[in-house]
Amino acid sequence: MAVGAQTDSEPLGPLAVPDAHRFLNRELSRLDFDERVLGMAEDPRLPLLERVRFLAIFSQNLDDFFQVRVAGLKEQVLAAVAVASPDGMSPLDQLKAIRSRVEGLVERQVSLYNSGIVPTLAESGIEIIRADEVSKKELSQLHSVFRQQIFPVLTPLAVDPGHPFPYISHLSLNLAVTVRDPQRRQQHFARVKIPPVLPRFVPLGEETRYVPLEDVIALHLQALFPGMEVIAHHPFRVTRDGDLDDVDSDAEDLLAAIQTELRRRRRHARVVRLEVETGMSAEVLELLTRELELQPTDVYQCQGLLDLGSLSALWQLDRPDLKEEPWTPATQPRLRGIGAEVPDLFAVLRSGDVLAHHPYDSFATSVEAFIDHAAGDPNVLAIKQTLYRTSGPGSPIVRALIRAAESGKQVAALVELKARGDEQANIAWARALEEANVHVVYGLVGLKTHAKVTLVVRREGNRIQHYVHVGTGNYNPSTAHGYEDVSLLSADQDLGADVTEMFNLLTGYSRQHRYRKLLVAPSSLRTGITQLIEREAKQGGRITIKVNNLIDPDIIDALYSASQAGAQVDLIIRSMCSLRPGVPGLSERITVRSIVGRFLEHSRIFRFGAGAQPDYYLGSSDVMQRNLDRRVEAVVPVTDLKLCARLAEILDTALADDVLASELQPDGSWQHIQTEHGLNSQRRFQELALERARGNGVVSLIKHA
Repeated sequence: MAVGAQTDSEPLGPLAVPDAHRFLNRELSRLDFDERVLGMAEDPRLPLLERVRFLAIFSQNLDDFFQVRVAGLKEQVLAAVAVASPDGMSPLDQLKAIRSRVEGLVERQVSLYNSGIVPTLAESGIEIIRADEVSKKELSQLHSVFRQQIFPVLTPLAVDPGHPFPYISHLSLNLAVTVRDPQRRQQHFARVKIPPVLPRFVPLGEETRYVPLEDVIALHLQALFPGMEVIAHHPFRVTRDGDLDDVDSDAEDLLAAIQTELRRRRRHARVVRLEVETGMSAEVLELLTRELELQPTDVYQCQGLLDLGSLSALWQLDRPDLKEEPWTPATQPRLRGIGAEVPDLFAVLRSGDVLAHHPYDSFATSVEAFIDHAAGDPNVLAIKQTLYRTSGPGSPIVRALIRAAESGKQVAALVELKARGDEQANIAWARALEEANVHVVYGLVGLKTHAKVTLVVRREGNRIQHYVHVGTGNYNPSTAHGYEDVSLLSADQDLGADVTEMFNLLTGYSRQHRYRKLLVAPSSLRTGITQLIEREAKQGGRITIKVNNLIDPDIIDALYSASQAGAQVDLIIRSMCSLRPGVPGLSERITVRSIVGRFLEHSRIFRFGAGAQPDYYLGSSDVMQRNLDRRVEAVVPVTDLKLCARLAEILDTALADDVLASELQPDGSWQHIQTEHGLNSQRRFQELALERARGNGVVSLIKHA
């Protein structure tokens, strides 16, 4: 019987359904998410510069997608990997489908920018003009700017028998210039790199009109090639393989291995995408394609400005009238007055766990304050922390760790060198920590450490007390303002013992597999989540999961089985989802929704059970093979009833959102949920944080039937 023809009395087991029907392709699902981001840029109800910001985010997301996902698929094709993805598509099939989807998305992006964003910006007093729109007076101004600020930075590179084709750096914007020698009547090709150290948009007059930097350079190419005739010029941009996950983690010195690979990739990483301006001559395009070792399918032509990710610079303009009202995070009520009326943060935690919901609850007065308090407390003996991404040596957290080490405390930092995109930065501040006598380690052989955990060891009288933080987000004050995450601060001794043993696993020799409370990948997390799903696989069972990505086939099959057994499964998946919901006989009791809004949904929360007291968990792990099997992750149960009610509030509000939410359909398409009540979950969380800050006591919860 075909899928869709089953009944409740005749369930169709997951393994009986062909993969193509059981799973959605993860890469195309990721592009679905990017399309939802683009949809925010297209929404005329949003403030203009917020739309510009989403347009920039969409462009940056595509850059990331190509340098990681497309690069990985190309490696598989080159290696003649015959294994298909769980949905049955070969690497080549996926690349073809990606090409088709990306072409359509980029066409929408360019059309929106040219016909929607630019004219609307002009109406608001922010004009982005091109070279042919510059007035004579403005041209004179640009001459001065070019001579004083731009010309000294430029390095034109010729291509001829004596000058080999230059290396084109990753994500760099360039001008392909054709010049002619008037004496020999020979044409030559040259490359001019647009300096990334200079602002992308050059202001004119009173900074209401802006010219792209490449246009300013193009206007002055004669100054770079004196005595030559400038025939043509066209911008182009290159994307290279940017994934370091294939670095040998068994290397004796992982730090040296990462540094070596970073240097190698700067020069030798494979090009995976070439973006060019429409109208580039066939000869120049053929030259670039040949020298960069690309196929025609790797070339994307764009009618207009390249690298729209640089539009993020416009969001920094002082135009509050074109932005959302600024949000100032509130201090979690139980953490108010630390160091004043309240004796100390540790006394607060001994009286009960604290849950913070960022960015609605302040990261600075919760997580940062916890580490800062520990660094300055004379009774604290040791601080141990995992660091995946942070804001560098200037980070308040890194400064606190250095201060703690300098005061004689035992400080250990597990630094993940292979945090994509932050490898070089992590090396830099890891060295700063080492110089301050912090014990810096780089994790387990073969595993990336992604857990967000801090342990504080404190002497209290004749005993030792452990305090811990377990979170869903990075220890990064910068992203904490824009990422939605949850943090648990606790003095629970069983949890403290678990985190102690986890750090012994990370920094020493340990084969720890069993923990009192923590679910730790790769040892117990997959089994633990599977068992909790199987427990709810019954009539009246209830499962709610909020994560960034859900693509693990085994967990998806377990959710299918739970649905068939009678459980209601509600999934809140920000980005990639390979589960196909709403298929009769397979997943008809499963719903999948995605929320895209002002803040990046980033928390991972799990709820198992119905009734008054379901089980709640939070942690660092998405539901992906890499998280469950190839990373160190930590997921913690939340048992305090008040904190469980807070997590219920987060999940149920997200499930009731009908402004920012879209729902995944059985055919794999996404549909925006029809607005009936006008509930914007992110705005509601802001309201709830303000109500708590005003001391309104118990806040009514939104119940999800």
